[in-house]
Amino acid sequence: MNPATSSLLDLFPDAAFRHRMRFQPGTVAAFFGRTPNHDALLAERRRWLDADASAYVGALPEGAALLDEALALLRSPEILDADFPAHPPAEPCEKAEALGRCLEPDFMLLRPDESGTFRLVAGCVCFPSSWSLAEKMGHPLEFIHGVVPELNAQLARPIHMFLAKLAPGEASLRSNWGLSRSPELNQHPSRRLRRLDATVEMDEVWLRVEHQILVRLPQTGGILFGIRLANYPLSELQHDAELKHRFRLALETMSEAMADYKSIAIARAKLVALLG
Repeated sequence: MNPATSSLLDLFPDAAFRHRMRFQPGTVAAFFGRTPNHDALLAERRRWLDADASAYVGALPEGAALLDEALALLRSPEILDADFPAHPPAEPCEKAEALGRCLEPDFMLLRPDESGTFRLVAGCVCFPSSWSLAEKMGHPLEFIHGVVPELNAQLARPIHMFLAKLAPGEASLRSNWGLSRSPELNQHPSRRLRRLDATVEMDEVWLRVEHQILVRLPQTGGILFGIRLANYPLSELQHDAELKHRFRLALETMSEAMADYKSIAIARAKLVALLG
């Protein structure tokens, strides 16, 4: 087993592709804490925020209290960069940007409305996987996941039940995957990066894994949603027979709608052949 890819086996069960809602316990300190890539990650985040913060940061007035509570939770030397201001801006968008400049992961904040529906009210997402934070702001989970084929039908109710039952202060982890023709972290749709197609070769494909954390905020009842990215060259999977088998099985058995959503429909046959 290749140590660099052995941890990916949980993402690819030895079965036909389907949506899974699998969570594991985690901690805020471990997920948001600094890594050896801290300086490089913050430099990349600040590069995009300097270029156009409005593309990567958003906050509604009702997100102010959640931002304050998230800041109180994350304010520690092990998590926040030393450049984080002792007295952060009061305006919600500016506060979200300040956090986004000093945290390694992206983050979003979800607030339950009167009906218990969780809506996106604030966040800083510098490394999106081909989606725009601005287009999701203020919308419920059903809208945020609405473009994912079959997700609402299979998991919408369980997701809402899970969030409603998440204990205050409790943190849960999950992971998701996609494929890209670029190893770049920032894949905002405005960048128009080259997409996968039938001409792709092995050294052009990257497995893009989103490690996610969901934390219930005790005072507001909101959810802190963090996202960390990891990229793996597809060529690395070639050296792990079991992982390659499971990954190929996922490609072969996912629906056409899901393959299209993951932007691999045109490239799927070529990808399967490359893994042969």
